[in-house]
Amino acid sequence: MKIVVLGSFLAAAGLFAAPQKVFAHHGVATYDMRNTIVLKGVVTSFKFINPHAEIYFDVKDDKGTVEHWIGEATTPNMLARRGWNKEVLKPGDQVTITGNRSKDSSPSMRVQKVVFPDGRVLDPNGNDF
Repeated sequence: MKIVVLGSFLAAAGLFAAPQKVFAHHGVATYDMRNTIVLKGVVTSFKFINPHAEIYFDVKDDKGTVEHWIGEATTPNMLARRGWNKEVLKPGDQVTITGNRSKDSSPSMRVQKVVFPDGRVLDPNGNDF
């Protein structure tokens, strides 16, 4: 009887503990998901790495001051399923990136869409645009 009770307790504890670890890593809590921003810039680097691919790009403001941004996308595995690879973005590429800015107002965003001047769209999330 003690083994059954102990086993049930451990199983219940495992169910409550597991989701916390998953949500802690994959949450978007640091981004303002209610508001979308659109930035035009130049890619400086693209890292097709785990756990999230990163797009580094420079954006000029109205006064010509350059601000260095980072855009976080989903995992390379998910991106590859949507046609991305490690060479899809190259330094010097002109892009328009749509996404959700970091809540702390740092120059970082969660990427929702990348558009090239020729109209080609890279979608990290499988949305129809």
